[in-house]
Parts: sequence; C-alpha cells; structure tokens
Amino acid sequence: MKAYLALLGALLLVIGCQAADPLSARNDPKDSWWSLEFFGPTYMTGWVEASEVEDINGQVINHGSGGMIGSGNHGYEAESARGWPQGYGGTTRVVTGADLPKRIYVRWQSVVEPQTYRAQIDIPKEARQIMYDSTNRRCEETPERAARFMATLYVGLAPGGVVQVWVRNQCDDAVKVARGMGEIEPRGPHLGKSGGNYYPQPTASKRYIEKFGVPFGSW
Repeated sequence: MKAYLALLGALLLVIGCQAADPLSARNDPKDSWWSLEFFGPTYMTGWVEASEVEDINGQVINHGSGGMIGSGNHGYEAESARGWPQGYGGTTRVVTGADLPKRIYVRWQSVVEPQTYRAQIDIPKEARQIMYDSTNRRCEETPERAARFMATLYVGLAPGGVVQVWVRNQCDDAVKVARGMGEIEPRGPHLGKSGGNYYPQPTASKRYIEKFGVPFGSW
C-alpha cells in the first residue's frame, strides 16, 4: 500500500509539473548535438577553408571545411547582395561530440575580392541559452508543436572580413548574437599551399558584380 501511494504521489507530481509548465519540451525528441552552418551574401562567393569549435568545457573540435558560400542565381534585376539573405544557412553540418559553443574559429576565402580572412568569434552566454531553450522549450505561440529537434548556430561571412552570428530561438526566429571583423590571413589561400589560387568564381557571381559591384558596408 505504501509503495502504491508513493508511486501515485510521484505520478501526480509529474502531472502537476507538466501542467505548471506547458511549454516544457523535456520529453520532445531532440538531437544530442548542434549544427554550425556558414553562409554568405547572395553572389558574394566564398570558400570556407577551415573551422574549429571550442565548447564551454574547453574541448576543441575540428569542424573541417565548410565548402562554398554565397551562391546565387536569382537574376540581375535587383541588388540582392545587399544585406544578409533571408534564409540563413544551407546544408546542416552537425558538431558531433561538443557541448554548447564558447568560441568559433574560421578561415575563409572571399573570392570576389579576392582575399583570405581568419576570425575568432566569442559566443555570448545569452546565445547559448537561446540554443538550449530552442530544443527544451516550446514556442509560446504554438505550444502544441514539439520544440526544435536541433539547436543551430549560423555564421555569416561577407567581403571585407565581416562576420555576423545568429541562432534560432524556440519559435524558429533568427536572433543576432555576435558581430566581428576578420583579419587578413597573410599566407593567402590554403595557407600559401595553392600558389595564390582561389576557389573559382562562378559566372553568375562575375556577371552580378560587373553590373552592381561589391556592396561593401551593407553587411
């Protein structure tokens, strides 16, 4: 009888907690890791040569090359390269084995200049809290929907060495959390191992820049 009463009490406690916190996503499906995605302004082609993540425990993980950024094929009737694109990121690239991020290192080619940059971006505590909440709290506007399956960090890389960082909150809105400037990598592309050769600039990017130029200062 005592065991039954104890079990009943525990069950009522769980039900009471859930009722008191209807936005809790504790039991919603979620990934153990998070995603780091690089992107660039439309037509401002770049190539992410290398990236590393330092998590809150001091562990450093090699995230590898992020590949091409800044593609575009939307016609040339408007200056679509000004400002950051509406849709952040592209292919999901999971940071396996890391806790939430403390710092990101990235080295990339800005092909349209051309120039090679490197940057270290500190991720604020507030950003990590948003990432955590995005998978552990449901959106107050849609409490019937499960929380996000994976937390995501987006890093925008633009000509001139501009770096800007966003995260997705529990309502899937992009929230700007950091901004900085990269420094020029003196060894050039691929740390001087490519003979000064950059990633090839696509024809669409060349044609866009011939018409509109590179909108420095718009990012």
